[in-house]
Amino acid sequence: MATYSSNDFRPGLKIMFEGEPYAIESSEFVKPGKGQAFARVKMRRLLTGSRVEKTFKSTDSAEGADVVDTNLNYLYNDGEFYHFMHPESFEQFPVEEKTVSDAAKWLQDNAECIVTLWNGRPIAVQPPNFIEAEVVETDPGLKGDTAGTGGKPAKLSTGAVVKVPLFVQEGEVVKVDTRSGEYVSRVK
Repeated sequence: MATYSSNDFRPGLKIMFEGEPYAIESSEFVKPGKGQAFARVKMRRLLTGSRVEKTFKSTDSAEGADVVDTNLNYLYNDGEFYHFMHPESFEQFPVEEKTVSDAAKWLQDNAECIVTLWNGRPIAVQPPNFIEAEVVETDPGLKGDTAGTGGKPAKLSTGAVVKVPLFVQEGEVVKVDTRSGEYVSRVK
């Protein structure tokens, strides 16, 4: 893999650090008036999702991580693993529940997800940016009940709970942004 100087660190770059793959989320190059320049980097550990802040000297370098983002279709959950399939080769990838983590509440059958593979092993799952799901449980919106925030919690068919406007009823299909967990619109 390529070697990157700390000057080349950019958000989205995936590097090897302490023997594990990390994704750089932000990088600030600092040139103090006195002393050596350095890069202040915030990065996410791909195996666990934890965030780390690290300072690299301008002379430091890191090897690029051999990770691949692949589009895979979600098939099913057998209780122990979530199963994904490559849409062209039909190769199946069982993914552990801890790897899927928060993405599980947004998974729908045949949803195209971005799965990060490291040495052929799935280490992260990113659901589609937007999903359409049916509201299976919510309080009825009462006429004139607009005091306060103007929203109510609704449970979706995927199991996720999102805040929706008062006019949304059970049985309706809504569009949700999975990155923020926010209601976007009603689907007609």
